[in-house]
Amino acid sequence: MGIQAAIERKIHILEVYGDSALVIYQLRGEWETRDSKLVRYHKYVSKLIENFDEICFNHLPREENQMADALATLAAMFKVGTDVKIQPIMINLRECPAHCSSVEEEIDGKPWYHDIMRGFNRSSENS
Repeated sequence: MGIQAAIERKIHILEVYGDSALVIYQLRGEWETRDSKLVRYHKYVSKLIENFDEICFNHLPREENQMADALATLAAMFKVGTDVKIQPIMINLRECPAHCSSVEEEIDGKPWYHDIMRGFNRSSENS
């Protein structure tokens, strides 16, 4: 689907990233396509590839693909015409996490649930 969108936008040089090693290596021509379901897919994508001056396929393991997955989900939410210029998305990675408030633990030698039990006992005494 991303390759079709690139063709519609008249993109001529494309880098494709995918988390399926099987599909990526088959599209690169490094592995043979044997599965009957994938043969049709491979033929279809091979036909689409002819629209590009340059295209490369890169494998990106799933654990490294979270950002791409989030962006693909975001892209699927919008319908944009070919004449619309899409502004880039700026993403700032923070070196340290943001905190709304910090809670410091006081060591009192009592189990973690002590205050909870004390609250239950007080509410049952007041009933």
